Amino acid sequence: MEIDIRKRKVGLNFLEDGTAEIWLWAPFATNVSVLITESELSLKMQKESLGYWYLKSNEIAENAEYCFALENKEAEQQTTDSQPLLRSDPASVYQKNGVSGNSTAYNLKSFNWTDLGWQGVRTEDLIIYELHTGTFTPTGDFNSITEKIDYLLELGITAIEIMPVAQFPGNRNWGYDGVYPFAVQDSYGGPEALQQLINTCHEKGLAVILDVVYNHFGPEGNYLKDFGPYFTAKYNTPWGDAINFDDANCDAVREYFIENCLMWFRDFHIDALRLDAVHAIKDLSTTHILAEIKQYVNQLSAHTKREYLLLVELDLNDNTYINPLADKGYGMDAQWIDEFHHALRVTTGEAKNGYYADFNGIEHLAKSYRDAYVYDGQYSPHRQKKFGIKAERNQGNQFIVFSQNHDHVGNRMLGERTSTLVSFEMLKLLAAAVLCSPYIPLIFMGEEYGEANPFQFFISHTDEDIIESVRKGRRSEFAAFHHSDETPDPQSEDTFNRSKLNWEALNENQHKTLFAYYKALIALRKSNPVLNKLDRTGVLAEALKDQNCLILTRSNQNGKVYCLMNFSKETQGFPGRHVANSKVIFNSASVEWGGSDAEQPAINDTINVSPESILILASANV
Repeated sequence: MEIDIRKRKVGLNFLEDGTAEIWLWAPFATNVSVLITESELSLKMQKESLGYWYLKSNEIAENAEYCFALENKEAEQQTTDSQPLLRSDPASVYQKNGVSGNSTAYNLKSFNWTDLGWQGVRTEDLIIYELHTGTFTPTGDFNSITEKIDYLLELGITAIEIMPVAQFPGNRNWGYDGVYPFAVQDSYGGPEALQQLINTCHEKGLAVILDVVYNHFGPEGNYLKDFGPYFTAKYNTPWGDAINFDDANCDAVREYFIENCLMWFRDFHIDALRLDAVHAIKDLSTTHILAEIKQYVNQLSAHTKREYLLLVELDLNDNTYINPLADKGYGMDAQWIDEFHHALRVTTGEAKNGYYADFNGIEHLAKSYRDAYVYDGQYSPHRQKKFGIKAERNQGNQFIVFSQNHDHVGNRMLGERTSTLVSFEMLKLLAAAVLCSPYIPLIFMGEEYGEANPFQFFISHTDEDIIESVRKGRRSEFAAFHHSDETPDPQSEDTFNRSKLNWEALNENQHKTLFAYYKALIALRKSNPVLNKLDRTGVLAEALKDQNCLILTRSNQNGKVYCLMNFSKETQGFPGRHVANSKVIFNSASVEWGGSDAEQPAINDTINVSPESILILASANV
């Protein structure tokens, strides 16, 4: 089947005349019919080449429930009496009754978009706010996110990043257990509510990033093996057999994910996709699946005259992923760099357990400011091998940094947020360390006002074996962190409810102050002609190891900005020679931000910077 960037050619789609067209890849099937639930109508599909089945019919109405009846000798769950297997559409757009229900024939083209003038946000202008739909608001759905758009705009956010919404079991999940990549979670409001949210965001000037998972499927409700070889035993992943991107019969699997990517951009007007853990995508094809996705996204962009971004989570310091297609890279637009986070957290006193073990703190933080990757060819004690490659030609807008995100909060055993682990002054310093970087900043929901509620790992499976397996997995995961407390039960609804934001906290003075601080810091980053240019060539970072301090210098043709960061618990003197002929433009220790500095520090041969704070200075012409 050939991919058409203008329309979806997998699953059920409605043509302009109202006719339904269905394409299904099911090479294991000997016969396939479409069953319409309400009318009990059975429509036989026509067998096409390469394992595809096709049907065009005017007997399927919008919002009708349907499923496939598969006659399949190779299916794992084929009944002994040879009755057909009843399975939902692998490319279903809407599972109104969850993963175990039938598919709903939703018309992707029925939504009335009013964002046609929206041109998107450049990577240089991205200030990302990561949120989880179910815990961001009390009601936990797309409509309630809309009510917070003005709040996010006031903060200075330019893009929200929504954790995965692909249909998962139950109504409580981080989203990485999705089993229907095309279907929008029913408990969040389904596809129309997501389209409405995106349309409203664009009308108000906010971009939308969606987190998608192309490296595995969840364990419950996953029946893809009944249709065809979606998986391969060639590779092993933490979730079992890998998705089949390069083994026999992989072409249709690759097309399935390419179609998914195009759908989010074309039919939902998503601005960017954040691809989860792409290092777990196993593909030795001549053209890597990510590069092929990028090629099709470029075609769609040329057709629609809109720019679409592909951002990746990557646990490899390998710039092949973010190098251009023309340079034999995969063409991804930017990657998360966990190493900045790890070095930053160790600098603040985080214990060197688990993945923090490789980081020495302030010196590695300085290196990440300069080089993005901390390990770019050196020996990694944690990995017990040399690791990484230099990223010398990659610009700052190709890297995304943070002081916390869903993983590094939620993958703590108790899900403690940073606000409960460090002082108020250190919270402000962490924010500035991210927002003054030459990289794209990401804020995790609630961080901006010091949310104290944890963000814990939660699920709502129905299979008792899976539930117990997840519980055991969570307990064993924290062996390296030496916690003694009881691991929260991921299946418990209490675990989920504890993880919801407490918006009432914004009425309290310290939380109000922190929100105002974030707002001012983001405004400074946007308005300052040095800070808002993500040019790595003008970056210097010097670690003052004995003082646990760092001098970050950002410069371009507009001038220089100096960020004096004191991560210690004592006032520290910084050499004044670094900041000659400059002025203070921001002080996190000011009384305005709940600190103790009633006056700005004097700029002399030695500049005193208060404990756990940052002093930002700019050359006179900035």
